[in-house]
Amino acid sequence: MCPTKQRACGREKGLTQEEVEARSGFSQQYLSSLERGRRNPTVITLYELAQALGVSHVDLVERDDKV
Repeated sequence: MCPTKQRACGREKGLTQEEVEARSGFSQQYLSSLERGRRNPTVITLYELAQALGVSHVDLVERDDKV
C-alpha cells in the first residue's frame, strides 16, 4: 500500500483520522502507522479501509506519481 494514498483518499473525502477510525474500527495508532509506512496491511485490511474511505481497494495500492 502506498501510505500517501491512504492519507490523500481521506483528505479528498474531507475525513479526519478520527472519522476514519470510527468508520473502519481501526485505531488511530494503527492508521497512523499505515500512513507512515511502518506497517503493511493485509488484503482484508485494505478492503475494509477502502470501504471506510469510500474508495476502491485498488485506489489504495495503485501507484500515482502525483501524490
